[in-house]
Amino acid sequence: MTVHRLSPKILSAMEGAVGQGGIAIDAGDMAKYLGDWSGDHHGGALAVLKPASVAEVQAVVRLCAALGLGIIPQGGNTGLVAGAIDIEARGAVVVSLERLNAVRLVDADNFVLQADAGCVLQAIKNASEAHDCLFPLALGAQGSCQIGGNAASNAGGINVLRYGMARDLILGLEVVLPDGELWSGFSGLRKDNRGYDLKQLFIGSEGTLGIITGVELKLFPKPVRVETAYLGLASFEAAIALFRQARRASADLMSAFEIIGSECIELARLIDADIASPVEAPVHVLIELSASAPVDLRALLVDFLAGAMESGLVTEAVLAESGAQAKAFWAIREGLVEGQAKRGYHVRTDLAVRISDVPTLVDQARRFVTLDHPGWLSQAYGHAGDGNIHFNVLPPAGLAEREARARGTDITAGLYRIAGTLGGSISAEHGIGRTRTRAFWAGLAPTHRRLITALKNALDPQGLMNPGCLLPLTETSS
Repeated sequence: MTVHRLSPKILSAMEGAVGQGGIAIDAGDMAKYLGDWSGDHHGGALAVLKPASVAEVQAVVRLCAALGLGIIPQGGNTGLVAGAIDIEARGAVVVSLERLNAVRLVDADNFVLQADAGCVLQAIKNASEAHDCLFPLALGAQGSCQIGGNAASNAGGINVLRYGMARDLILGLEVVLPDGELWSGFSGLRKDNRGYDLKQLFIGSEGTLGIITGVELKLFPKPVRVETAYLGLASFEAAIALFRQARRASADLMSAFEIIGSECIELARLIDADIASPVEAPVHVLIELSASAPVDLRALLVDFLAGAMESGLVTEAVLAESGAQAKAFWAIREGLVEGQAKRGYHVRTDLAVRISDVPTLVDQARRFVTLDHPGWLSQAYGHAGDGNIHFNVLPPAGLAEREARARGTDITAGLYRIAGTLGGSISAEHGIGRTRTRAFWAGLAPTHRRLITALKNALDPQGLMNPGCLLPLTETSS
């Protein structure tokens, strides 16, 4: 049955499942769970449940299944596509994993870490470093995002170039299935070729197939050498050409290659007015090399950049002379994201194309905005070494937000079309959530839709896991 209002009996049962401190039903208590970091998305919930153990998660899922209540799994709520917020307020229960937050095991000999799904990413990185190891997933939200959410959304970040997406860093998962049963895929094995790799079904599934309660992660030797440079170039074409050369010249020691259009720098100054750009050029590049052995990275980087400057590919180059200076370089990249949010509503995209098509994507997107939406400001930056460009567009100052959002819908659709004509993706790392469901579904071939729907119906026949996220509700309703 479908319940639109929670009776005292049901509330009592929920409290019995998670304890008195594990349930919120008042608007004030639920507020932080019903809006995202960007401030763009807000929703509703019948209740927020906060289980403190895997057994409590199972109890919550069984109770909701019996009542026919939709379940919205939620991590740190730092996503940008409303994947953990019921923006339609259809009447679901938010299940926050914030109290399930322990690092369970660090096995430095085998380079393995196990953690609860609600463990904050930074805590996992700190625990790894305490054992002289590295967990390389690196995100701007790592101080508040949770590892379960990282797994459920297949998070990316600045180190994808060398270490891969979250999918590539996960050895195993523990998941509460839609019927409340627990599946554990923990083994600590790097190689295990026994049939279907079930964990891959849940990585990137955005909570639509079950609730991730535990994650088993790959660790790496902690770098002992890191070199960072901030470069100026004439164009995105030059930046991609530089990336090709750097990839071959760095002996696979390059851990990051970030491209920033110069138009983005002023946004970083909205967060810190003292931020100073190390270069004056149309395109900026942040490049980082790291090694876990005493390799002379500085000589490698200096020699490479000397050749790139001699050829005219790089016009300016500043090498970090200290960890503090390297941190200042990265503050520009991190600050521009916060600066956009501080400015208010803006079109936010997360596009992916083949690396060689990055300059074309940026050129066509800029031209589209200039010709079709004069006065709007293009912002191009991202992890271009893996083909991921965040092409965002800011409305003219003073434009009413309602009009801006209406125009923004058209701009987003246009940017998606451009990425599509280049054979690209509308979501490189942020996921689909609820804001991109229609565009995602419209772009799928019939066979692709059929396979996704078959998986969803097989694992979640009631359609209660994160309803409206990833799949349109019409595809999951019986």
